[in-house]
Formats: sequence, C-alpha cells, structure tokens
Amino acid sequence: MLVGITYDLKSDYLAEGYSEEEAAEFDKEETIAGIEQALTNLGYQAVRIGNVKSLLGKLTKGERWDLVFNICEGLHGIGREAQVPALLDIYQIPYVFSDPMVLALALHKGMTKHILRDLGIPTPDFYLVQSPDDIEKVKLPYPLFAKPVAEGTGKGINANSKINNASGLKQTCLELLQKYHQDVLVETFLPGREFTVGIVGTGKEARAIGAMEVIFKPVAKDFYSYENKSNYQELMDYSVPEKEVEEKCGQLAIKAWRGLQCRDGGRVDVRMDDKGVVNFIEVNPLAGLHPIDSDLPIIGYKHNISYQQLIAWIMESALKRQK
Repeated sequence: MLVGITYDLKSDYLAEGYSEEEAAEFDKEETIAGIEQALTNLGYQAVRIGNVKSLLGKLTKGERWDLVFNICEGLHGIGREAQVPALLDIYQIPYVFSDPMVLALALHKGMTKHILRDLGIPTPDFYLVQSPDDIEKVKLPYPLFAKPVAEGTGKGINANSKINNASGLKQTCLELLQKYHQDVLVETFLPGREFTVGIVGTGKEARAIGAMEVIFKPVAKDFYSYENKSNYQELMDYSVPEKEVEEKCGQLAIKAWRGLQCRDGGRVDVRMDDKGVVNFIEVNPLAGLHPIDSDLPIIGYKHNISYQQLIAWIMESALKRQK
C-alpha cells in the first residue's frame, strides 16, 4: 500500500521569515522521519508529499496514493487544518485522521464548547470577545482565563492569561485581539489538576490509551502556556495519575471525542474544578507526533505503548473506515 505523508515542515517556514511562535505548530524533520520509519516498519510504502501547496501540485500532475497520512496544520484562516482533507475528499483519496468539518470545528475552541455544552459534557462557562466593545459584556466571576480562540501549542497563553479583575481583562483581551486578529475565548478559570488524554480509534471503537497529568514545577506558571510547552523538560513534569482519576478523565474524553466525531487518534485536554469535577478544555484531533517531545507519544510511553504501536493503531482505525 502506497501511503503519502502530508505535513508542514517547520524549518521551511522559518527559512521564509516566519517567527518561532508563528511556526510553533509545524513539524520538525524528526517527526516526518519518525512517521515514515514507523509506516515502513509496518509494511507500508511511505512517500513524502509535503504541505497543501505541494499536495495540490502533485494532484494536478496526476499523482495518487492509496492513503494519505495527514498531519498538515495549515497556515491561514480558521479552516486551515481542514484544507488538506477537503482537497483529498475532492479527489476521493482516503486519509488518516478527521474530516474537514471536525478539523474546522475543533480549531475554534468556542464553537467546540457550544456543542459539548449542548451534549451535557462539563466545560467551563465562557464568553467570546469578538471586538473591544464585547469586553464589558463579560459577566463571568473572576478569576478568568483568556486565550485566542483558534491557536494551538499554547500560543497566546502567558502570565497575563489568568485574569483577576476588570482592568486585567481589558488589557489581556485588547492585546490578544490586536496580535492574533481573532476572537478571544474568556472562560472561568479552573483551579484543579490538569490532564491530557490520548485516544485512538473512531466512533464506538474509540478508546482512551491513558491519561497524563501536567504538573507545573515551582518555576513555571500554573497553566500550559507556549513557554511551558516549548521548555517542558525544564518547567514541567508529566505523570500517570491514580487509576480512579485516570478513568474519570478517560470517560469524559471519550464522550467528547465521539460527540465531536473525531477519528483515528488524538488528544483531549481536561482540567478539574474546585470540587474535583473533570471538565473538557479542548480537543486536538491533529495531535503532535514527534517521537520524543509530543504529548500523545509521551502518553503512550508512560503506558508501555511504543511509537510504532501508536502509528499502527491509527492506521488500523483509518483503514477500517475504508471497508
């Protein structure tokens, strides 16, 4: 089976003049090589395609693949993660991971929370600030937490993200609106423990492979910021929680995963409130797959699951959907 790999290579964007933060979600060479090697070891013929423009060029020239392993994050627009799946749908080429609807929805944290709240899944109360005029309309009790509505890798999260008063809310929202040119998600700050849950599979066959607690060292702030994620070895500790807590996290994560119709593999981030109730924070249906540094493989390692086994399960789920 010929499997093409679509990806955004971080070094290419840095060479074009994008900043480290602008290119934060894109993949390092080690990620592409890791996926390529795992697929080869599993008996697939793996070939590199590249980013969405490279994909478009190859499709126009008549190139085709039996399946595409898609990890493209995209560069522009709220639907950027949906661009590659949409193209592949046009050409009726099957692919790994979620479809355009899911990827466009999941990138918008506010719309995702609207749906999950409608499904009865606990998530912090929230308000979407779309313009400076909306800031005074936020009526949630402090402390609050604010972040760009459509960014990943902790982008836009820093020491000012936790907000304790009206002046702080105004300052943080104005800064985020100006820098990221998108809505700001303002939500009730949850003071409890934070976890991320790894998931493989689709629909009824989706299962949690384990949870990992995100523990902040004394030198770090108490939320998963861009700085903390970029320097996790110095600022963070990761551990497997006690069985009862892990099961609660996994149950909520699976409900969210199935409710949003995510596919094949990814992560769900959750956090406890002051009563210990697990709440949905966000979903990542295109989770990072760096063999060493990405959360999903780290969750696997902490549960005795190899990188190759993780890729094998993802592929099995994708191929099962084609039958």
